[in-house]
Amino acid sequence: MDIDLIFKVGAIGIVVAVFNQILSKTGRDEQAMFVTLTGVIVVMALIVGMMNDLFMEVKSIFNLY
Repeated sequence: MDIDLIFKVGAIGIVVAVFNQILSKTGRDEQAMFVTLTGVIVVMALIVGMMNDLFMEVKSIFNLY
């Protein structure tokens, strides 16, 4: 597992939190929710990519087809 992935997820979380707070304070709660949802989707996409690599590694170790 790369440390870069942890930093990417942390950076995305910080950016989403800042935008969420700014949008909530200005009364744009719906847009804040969409920013949060977008952040969650981006992080999930990163995690799915890593899970794909994990499954491919397990498949190659056990010679599964």
